Amino acid sequence: MHMADALISPAVGATMWAATAGAAAYSIKKVQSKLDDKKIPLMGVMGAFIFAAQMINFSIPGTGSSGHLGGGLILAILLGPYAGFLAMASILIIQALFFADGGLLALGCNIFNLGFFTCFVAYPLVYKNMIGKEFFAKRIIIASMVTAIIGLQLGAFGVVLETLFSGKTELPFSSFVLLMQPIHLAIGIVEGLVTAAAVSFVWKARPEIMEKAALNQALGALPIKKVMIGLAAIAVFTGAVLSWFASSHPDGLEWSMFKTSGKEELEASGNIHQKLAAIQGETAFLPDYGFKAAGKIEPTEEQTEKWPAVNGGTSLSGLVGGMMTLLLAAFMGFIINVKNKVKKRSE
Repeated sequence: MHMADALISPAVGATMWAATAGAAAYSIKKVQSKLDDKKIPLMGVMGAFIFAAQMINFSIPGTGSSGHLGGGLILAILLGPYAGFLAMASILIIQALFFADGGLLALGCNIFNLGFFTCFVAYPLVYKNMIGKEFFAKRIIIASMVTAIIGLQLGAFGVVLETLFSGKTELPFSSFVLLMQPIHLAIGIVEGLVTAAAVSFVWKARPEIMEKAALNQALGALPIKKVMIGLAAIAVFTGAVLSWFASSHPDGLEWSMFKTSGKEELEASGNIHQKLAAIQGETAFLPDYGFKAAGKIEPTEEQTEKWPAVNGGTSLSGLVGGMMTLLLAAFMGFIINVKNKVKKRSE
C-alpha cells in the first residue's frame, strides 16, 4: 500500500508531511524518558524484520491481486506505539530513498497510513482493550486479527481520501473505495495471522517485552538476547531467500487502481513530481529491490512466469535494506537516548 507521488497533489503531500512530522515529534517526546539501552537495538532488529517481511507479497486467491505485511501493529505491540511509529518511519524512509518503493512526496502519506493508524488508533483503542490486563494465547490471536484488519482498513481509506483531496479524477471516490476496502480486508486477514504468529513467538520467549511496551516502560535489566537473535535470523532468511517467493500480482492498491481507471500507475506531470522523481532516481541504488538496469527492457513471458524468482539483486536488497533500517532505527533511538541523558544531567 505504498503510494506513488503521482497519486497525490503537492498540497496534500505537504499537508501529510506536516502531519507525519508532528506525529514523529510527539513520539520522540513521549519515548524520550522510556527508551533505554535495551530497547534501542530491539527497535533496529524489529525494523529490519518488518522491512524484510514487507518484501513478500502474497497472492489473494481468486482476485489476481496480492498484499504484503504492513507491520505497524507488530511494532506497536512489541515496542509501544511511540517507538513503533518511529521504527515504521525508518522503514519507509529507507524504502523510498534507496529502493524507490513509494514516492518522496507521498512519504508523509505512507508513514501516516501505515504507521499512524496502527500505532495510535488501532493499537491503543482496540488491541489493548481486547487484551486487557493479562496476556493469553487466544486473546493475542483474536486481538491481532481484529486490530490488523481495522488498522489496514483505516490505512486503505486514508489512501482513498488522499487521492480524493488531490483531485485525481481517474480514481472516483465511490468506485475506488468499493475496491480498496474489500481487497484490504482480505489482506488484513493474512496480516492478522502473521501478526499473531510474530507476537506469539515473542510472548512465549519473553512476555515481559509486551507487558512493558503496553505500559510504555523501559526494558531495564530484562534479558532479550534470545528474542533479538530469533528476529534477526528470521529477518535475514526472509530478506535473502523468502523474498524470491513473492507474488508477481499487483498489490491491493495497484489492483484497485487498475479496476477503477484501467491503469496500475498514474502519470505525474507536475514540476515538483518530476524533480522529486529525479532525486529518487539518484538515491535509489536498488530500485524495485533489484539491480539498476542499463535500459528499460520489458521482461519476456518466460521471465515473468518464473517462480520462485531467484535473484541476487532481490537477496542483496533484503540484506542491505534490513541492515540500513536496523542502523537508522537504532541510530534514531541512540540520539534520543543521548539527548535524554544530557537533559537529566543538566536538571
